[in-house]
Amino acid sequence: MFDFRQLRYFVAVAEELSFTRAALRLHLSQPPLSQQIQSLEQDLGVRLLERSKRQVKLTEPGRVFLEQARQILAKADEARGQVAAAAAGYSGHLRLAYTVSVSFHPALPRTLLRYGQIAPRVGLKLVEMYTEPQFAALLADEIDAGFVRSEPVHAQDARRLRLNVIDREPLLLAMPARHPLAGHSSLGLAEVAGDSFVSQPRELAATLYDRLVTLANNAGFQPSIVQQAQQINGLLALVAAGLGLALVPASLRAVRLGGVSYVPLEDPDAFLLLAVACRADDQSPALQQFLATVAETSVAPSL
Repeated sequence: MFDFRQLRYFVAVAEELSFTRAALRLHLSQPPLSQQIQSLEQDLGVRLLERSKRQVKLTEPGRVFLEQARQILAKADEARGQVAAAAAGYSGHLRLAYTVSVSFHPALPRTLLRYGQIAPRVGLKLVEMYTEPQFAALLADEIDAGFVRSEPVHAQDARRLRLNVIDREPLLLAMPARHPLAGHSSLGLAEVAGDSFVSQPRELAATLYDRLVTLANNAGFQPSIVQQAQQINGLLALVAAGLGLALVPASLRAVRLGGVSYVPLEDPDAFLLLAVACRADDQSPALQQFLATVAETSVAPSL
């Protein structure tokens, strides 16, 4: 059976219509080139070329085979390119999750924009998901990577997952604009110990809920949570309505809602982790290229 080398040799001779010029083009001597063409003809059982001292011409089977040989070589080059792209992480598929709050952090759009430029042939599937469900989905091989807001709670999960920290995003107090402390440049949480708070339900957003409780306890009080909203941006409407204060990541300042002021907290633990999580043993090229893109585009802290 003929091989790709013989096809390349034949195409060169057929295009040059000269063994001498074809040999120069292929950087080899003429005798082995002639031998390979003869072997190809014997294998096919037809004459592909008419040879004389003056010229070389294609036979009718030769013209048909030239077209097929070009197509075979082009397809082989395409396959080689696709394999190389897949090995380098420039093609394939990637299932990516992110929490709602990450939607407002510049790391998400920066990474997706750059990754789309670097690896446009990767099929990217995005899904919105809270942090704890992301860890479960990673371990169940339902997603490949996720933007998460905390570390895994269970040690056995932590051993099976890898976290690349992007940012420790400052937490702010979202306050009604008419609140007497709304104009301050910063606050200690103890200064609002007597205020009401609004939050997401803990079963949906345990990370931020627990951080509020922990910071309040450190400041010497138990927060009075009077209302809840399913989505983090929905908290701002409750704040604007004067129903309470909300603890929110700094990137939520991008949501400009009338009647809401943002005040930084002085507590050094008032931050929310932002990291990309994946399975520790996942060496998929598309994933590795994505992680490299995250590292390239992320700056921490960014807000």
